Amino acid sequence: MLIVASTATKVSPIPSSNCLASKLLVLSVHRNRLYGACRTIGEGTVNFVAWKMLTGERPTLFGNLIALCLALFAGVPLYGQTGLTAPSQATVPYGDATLAARDSNSSDSQSQNPYLGGVPTGAASSTAVSLSLEAAVARALRQNLGGLLSADAVSGARGERWRALSALLPNLTTATSLGVRQNDLKAIIGITVPGHPPIIGPFGVFDARAYLDQSVFNWESIEGARSSAAQLKSAQYSYKNAREVIVLVAVSNYLLVVADQSQVESALAQRDTAKALLDQTVDQHKAGLAAAVDVLRSNVELQAREQRLIVARNSLAKQKLVLARAIGLPAGQKFDITTEVAYQPLATSTLDEALQQAYASRADYKSQTEQVRSAELQKKAAAAERYPTLSALVDYGAIGTNPGSSHGTVDAAAVLRFPIFQGGRIHGDNLVADSFLAQAKQRLEDLRASIDQEVRDAFLDLQDTAQEVSVEKNAVQLATETLEQSRDRFAAGVTDNIEVVQAQESLADANDAYIASLYLYNVAKISLARAIGFAESNYAPYLEGK
Repeated sequence: MLIVASTATKVSPIPSSNCLASKLLVLSVHRNRLYGACRTIGEGTVNFVAWKMLTGERPTLFGNLIALCLALFAGVPLYGQTGLTAPSQATVPYGDATLAARDSNSSDSQSQNPYLGGVPTGAASSTAVSLSLEAAVARALRQNLGGLLSADAVSGARGERWRALSALLPNLTTATSLGVRQNDLKAIIGITVPGHPPIIGPFGVFDARAYLDQSVFNWESIEGARSSAAQLKSAQYSYKNAREVIVLVAVSNYLLVVADQSQVESALAQRDTAKALLDQTVDQHKAGLAAAVDVLRSNVELQAREQRLIVARNSLAKQKLVLARAIGLPAGQKFDITTEVAYQPLATSTLDEALQQAYASRADYKSQTEQVRSAELQKKAAAAERYPTLSALVDYGAIGTNPGSSHGTVDAAAVLRFPIFQGGRIHGDNLVADSFLAQAKQRLEDLRASIDQEVRDAFLDLQDTAQEVSVEKNAVQLATETLEQSRDRFAAGVTDNIEVVQAQESLADANDAYIASLYLYNVAKISLARAIGFAESNYAPYLEGK
């Protein structure tokens, strides 16, 4: 597991983000640090950007604030909460790419964000289940609500495709009627026929007939069908992109559970250290080597560590709920994570190679490309409304006074239509098509620029967090040595326990900073995989540094 800790002291500088269609702003305040994560979602694009901490002496908030602007596909709102904690409460913040809002309990917001929800399957067991990272991702890909809704969108696009094709395929219907008629000859033909009664009937009429309507030439329908095919491809690519987002959500939340668990272990170790210091101070006070204020100071430190442990355990439990929700575990199912995520340096390709891979692999980029193609074909379909159309109409059936005395009849015709004046509808359709095409091209260019930024951001974050991990690891070693020397000096009566308490605080901060930097580094790996378009296939090798 990670080296454990309680609070963080350093994180990376604030990178920028170009939100394509919507932004998730997550503000998490834990102890004396304010973290934020800006998540960009739009047209299938997700970019992770960290808003690093703002320092302060005491915490004032404990929770999350989420602001949603627009949506992905049919809408991808995200959720969060705000809340308050006592001034002495503390948990470690992890900042970058915290997809699930920490400590969120807003049912309205949660129901609005499909990627943070899931469709639970099975019944919860009374015992905790083991959950590996691979199992969490696999379950999320099956049960995450965002993926299920995206799959439904593909089915809807396939239905629209069949609707468009129906205008080109034969339309065959049948109708059967059996009735009684009575006719007035004069009303029908306008004259009275001598020698015939003015009223004929009543008499029975039976008619069974098949009708065939076949479009022979309709260029508007042809281009419309081609446009719907491009829309179907776009939806399929959007589904692949949704799977990339799901992997990012599942992995980031799993890593956050790993970090929270490390925080609990850190808080427990710091509590044990504070207890040992209190016992040592009491013994020295009894021996007349320490003042009573030293005992009080050690006791205060122990209580602070106890409170920090309580908050850390609560944070871990709530983050597990967020993960379980995103991957569709049964409600109330307890689980234990089994995958250890240690520091593994990642050898990456060059920036130019990564950009070329991103443009060739990103499903959202392919989806938007198909959107442009669909808009171009729809523009052609609008222009084709001015073209003549040719269709064939045939009906064949049997008619008579009853089924036994009926005889066959047929009616066939070819219909050629020329649009002369449509009241400005064709002109309006062309203006709408031009608008859609311009918007699709603009979104594509914006997405291309956004991908470039995401890849560059990921490279910068990866380099920055790798350096942070190295620095914080050294800081932990130095703080550990400082604490050992301070305890030795206090035991020898050279100094009071103020120095020991300060050294313990420094070690806690160093451990927390190491946890935060390691979490950010691992998330930077996954963000790079996502930025290139390899999150689903390469998340495990990237975490392993391969």
